[in-house]
Amino acid sequence: MDPREPRAWVIHCKRKDILMTDPSATTIVFLLFPGITQLDFTAPAQALSRMPGAVLAGVAASLDPIVTDSGFSIMPTHDFATAPQADILCVPGGHGVTDALSDGATIDFIARQAAGAQWVTSVCTGAFLLGRAGLLADKRATTHWGYTHLLPLVGARHENARVVEDGNVVTAGGVTSGLDFALTLIARLKGDAVAQMIQLAIEYDPAPPFAGGHPDRTPEAVTAGLKARVYDAAAARMEQALAR
Repeated sequence: MDPREPRAWVIHCKRKDILMTDPSATTIVFLLFPGITQLDFTAPAQALSRMPGAVLAGVAASLDPIVTDSGFSIMPTHDFATAPQADILCVPGGHGVTDALSDGATIDFIARQAAGAQWVTSVCTGAFLLGRAGLLADKRATTHWGYTHLLPLVGARHENARVVEDGNVVTAGGVTSGLDFALTLIARLKGDAVAQMIQLAIEYDPAPPFAGGHPDRTPEAVTAGLKARVYDAAAARMEQALAR
């Protein structure tokens, strides 16, 4: 191989079927689909994997590698037919959501898993997949700031927060909000002390180089420029997908 050629990086999800029979285990199922934002998956997975008793599964329509929006590929542990029942179902977002919205097998899988899950969760635009499965009707919810105006199209009411809880449904804002969601959920399940220890272990102490990261705290010109370059068109594609 020419060392100058780009390489495909592959993340292998480790399968732990033997632990699925442990009644004290918490089974956390992440939905995987082409075009997911890898940090929507890997950030909460990193925190949740440290929760006592956690068993993680990455589930996709098939066991083929899932190409993320950053070029990394993820190897699922299970397909839809062999997936364990989730205690926690997590649906990431990404540009692939627009295609997944019209995939009946994906939406059916979300609905089936949600029916038996203790917690139903999403990161970023994964909220729209929950909505398509009928799980956000009259729920308070959030998503990436570029798409919040579309939440009523799936029956949800937008709440301006990084993490929104409504019953057993927990939705997170864009990308990095997944880490906040994971720590919030760990606190609900195992207590604040455990969540704080995990936060310390992964040294999650944000001090970004710029005072921004959300339109509420970012110069208007920066927000307007990014919307014009990326999110106006992306939101229009999402709206079209939701209308189908």
